[in-house]
Amino acid sequence: MSEYRAFYEQHKDKLFAYLMRMTGNYDLSGEIMQESFTRYLEHYRHQSLSVPLLYTIVRHALFDNARAQRRKTQLEANHEAAVGNPEHTMMVREEYRRVLSAIQSLDRDDREILVLATSGDLSYQEIASLVGLSEANVKVKVHRSRLKLKRIIHAGDL
Repeated sequence: MSEYRAFYEQHKDKLFAYLMRMTGNYDLSGEIMQESFTRYLEHYRHQSLSVPLLYTIVRHALFDNARAQRRKTQLEANHEAAVGNPEHTMMVREEYRRVLSAIQSLDRDDREILVLATSGDLSYQEIASLVGLSEANVKVKVHRSRLKLKRIIHAGDL
């Protein structure tokens, strides 16, 4: 169990960041993260720990949630505590909202591939296997999504 705890501690922040980018919703991201680790422990506790398997479980949990809700979720910024300089905190929150909004404006498949790539936990080869594309195609999609995201943010089309 201590090995699983170390695995959880090592991957929880990156997994949560991935979920925030995919959903744009703080509470939903936390729920899906906990549900995913629980599913992982319940069904795969006797297997060796695997990051790609964890992300597969997370993707399935996201799909399950999307089917159940059939609506887009919104970022709930009221869960962040105002610490330090309130003006700086507000500016950081606004920039975070702008980036999340820009990410949300990408096509679902492009958004997912970009977020998987930026999470830092998976290689392009693992992402390709996860989404059913070639590694080269994943690299191209990540590059194009980054360029599109940059254009959206700089154009202020949010």
